[in-house]
Amino acid sequence: MNFEEQMQRALQSFIVEAQELLVSLEQGLLALDGETNGEAVNALFRAAHTIKGSAGLFGLDGIVRFTHHLETLLDQIRGGLLQPTSDVVNALLDARDHLALLIENVEEKGACDPDTPQGAEIVARLQSLQPSGGKARAAQEGTQVTPALTHSQDAASVKVLPHDAALTPTWHLSLRFGPDCLRNGMDHLAFIRYLRGLGEIVGLVTLTEALPALDAMDPETSYLGFEINFRSEASKEEIEGVFEFVRDDSVVSILPAHSRISDYIELIRTLPEDEFRLGDILVQVGTLTRKELDVALATQQHEQAAGGSHAPLGEILVREGATHAPIVEAALDKQKQVKDKRARDNQMLRVAADKLDALINLVGELVIAGAGNSLQAQRSNNPAQIEAAAQVTRMVEEIRERALKLRMVEIGETFARFQRVVRDTARELGKDIALVIQGGDTEMDKTLVERIADPLMHLVRNSIDHGIEGPAARLAKDKPAQGTLRLSALHDSGSIVIEVADDGAGLNRDRILAKAIERGLVSAEVAQAMPDAEVWTLIFEPGFSTAEALTDLSGRGVGMDVVKRNIEAIRGSIDVQSVSGQGATIRLRLPLTLAIIDGFMVSSGGRTYVLPLDSVVECMEHHPPSQAGARGEGYINLRGEVLPLIYLREVLGAQDDSVAPIRRNVVIVQAASQRAGLVVDGLLGEYQTVIKSLGPLFSNLSGIGGSTILGSGEVALILDAPALIGLARRAGDQGQRAIA
Repeated sequence: MNFEEQMQRALQSFIVEAQELLVSLEQGLLALDGETNGEAVNALFRAAHTIKGSAGLFGLDGIVRFTHHLETLLDQIRGGLLQPTSDVVNALLDARDHLALLIENVEEKGACDPDTPQGAEIVARLQSLQPSGGKARAAQEGTQVTPALTHSQDAASVKVLPHDAALTPTWHLSLRFGPDCLRNGMDHLAFIRYLRGLGEIVGLVTLTEALPALDAMDPETSYLGFEINFRSEASKEEIEGVFEFVRDDSVVSILPAHSRISDYIELIRTLPEDEFRLGDILVQVGTLTRKELDVALATQQHEQAAGGSHAPLGEILVREGATHAPIVEAALDKQKQVKDKRARDNQMLRVAADKLDALINLVGELVIAGAGNSLQAQRSNNPAQIEAAAQVTRMVEEIRERALKLRMVEIGETFARFQRVVRDTARELGKDIALVIQGGDTEMDKTLVERIADPLMHLVRNSIDHGIEGPAARLAKDKPAQGTLRLSALHDSGSIVIEVADDGAGLNRDRILAKAIERGLVSAEVAQAMPDAEVWTLIFEPGFSTAEALTDLSGRGVGMDVVKRNIEAIRGSIDVQSVSGQGATIRLRLPLTLAIIDGFMVSSGGRTYVLPLDSVVECMEHHPPSQAGARGEGYINLRGEVLPLIYLREVLGAQDDSVAPIRRNVVIVQAASQRAGLVVDGLLGEYQTVIKSLGPLFSNLSGIGGSTILGSGEVALILDAPALIGLARRAGDQGQRAIA
């Protein structure tokens, strides 16, 4: 791979990382609105600074200059000079959006042009919000080097501490300059010379452990660290001000004279050196001399030579009075933290989505091949072959489970993106709306998460525009001025249930029916007898809208029919509940995955069908009353609960003209809180089911959710349990209305 290809790959990594940081930046800004949280502001600042520093590596000076203004405003908030008011957060969000546009341009064109009217306007807004003063103006101008640091001074000699000398009781400075320090025009020696203007450097230790091999060394990268003893009458703030222009990407620790044990412990916790040098860590922070360390190591070696075992180094140091136990414990904790961090880092691996999809497809084919192998083993009646096939099946099942978990992601990240949508849309409409997220840790297939993003966007916007009233209207109805929009997710009966609920006005039954009658969807006579559940389904008709005026958000009747079509395309269902004056809830029920499921095979009319195992509650023999005839009755009494029955032979037809067997079975299936019984000819047991699409020609088949290939090579249809339950419920309701 040549240098250009390496740089292109590195640039793609920068773009991916920057986009992830922009997502966290947006979420952090939305959470910051009106409240100052020190750690949250620090996280925001680090995100902006990381983007800025990484962009500088690739010569993206436009992004560096623009991000500097964003970073400066965050720094003012971090320093308590500026409050994160709504105007400030709005400006930062707009800056974040423009930064995302710049990075998108880099991804598409390899470069970006920050000097646009939109960029200049955002920069002007950011500058206008900054507090006045010399420090703020310097930040606005992008000043990075102070004349004090570049002023030539007499380079008098600095005493280099021998390793057997203890550090004197003065200021202790622990400096770890960032790797980009030199690239940013910051010279290590310039800071040290400047320090001499404030006092006397009585000791200095240069840390070279980070230096790579000579052939791997980059002359523009900073590798050095320093431990400095500094005698001065200056205040800590004055000393800290020396490093103001490198504090963002460097580690600067300043301990006052006669530091307490707690100060040393805190310094140890923040040191970036590796964890395998307990004694060196204690020497570098000044709590131990090199001579004391050498004596302790010699004692340890003597104990090992004499008795074959030895006490830990830290215990020896404490026993001989060289240091204190809490400091040793802090150094040991530091070692453990770094070890744990490295272990976690080694466990994470970024994998391209297309490679993961290819793996899942191969696992699916492996499942089908394994089923065929098991079938052939059963036919052979060879016990050894049957046992081997069973072992392969168990291993394939475990591989399947682990492969599918690789594609499972928490839906909370998708929900969090709507914080910005709700905030901006509500502000545009003059409404006050709070977004409440529940069940963000619910996991579902990454492919499904991507497919539902647009439908959720439609539903959220509709709730904001149509559902939740303005503050004045809500107060007039004795409601809080602030409306609430709730996004929630949970696992239920082998499915994912996502709800979009609001506490607004709810759906207007009369207006929906009037519009439906006007468009000829229903007659006036039928409309009066329609239950609410059927009325609400009218909003999913193409081109249906009850909006009184067209807006940028709604009113054109485009959206809800698309939502339903997209949800049904991934074998999902959509349900609407509404109470006038109290709000509406739209519930999406989705499969856990689009790839492989545990299934339960049944036979009916000479065909084999598969039910998702998670939807199966129990199975029992079917004993219809003798007077009910061959078909039987349309319901079953299950321990006092009356459940509707649906006969698969009648609903899906039979492959031949054979009469249904005398002994049949009922499979009780459940979706949400509803249950029904499916009357089938036979029960065939569990089956690992690889879901195959039926294609657009059969996409509108009711009660069918897909197909699968059996071990015999035959095709079996996968039953859609929620659709079948809905069919049984509707048939029961029609029968009751007919009787009435």
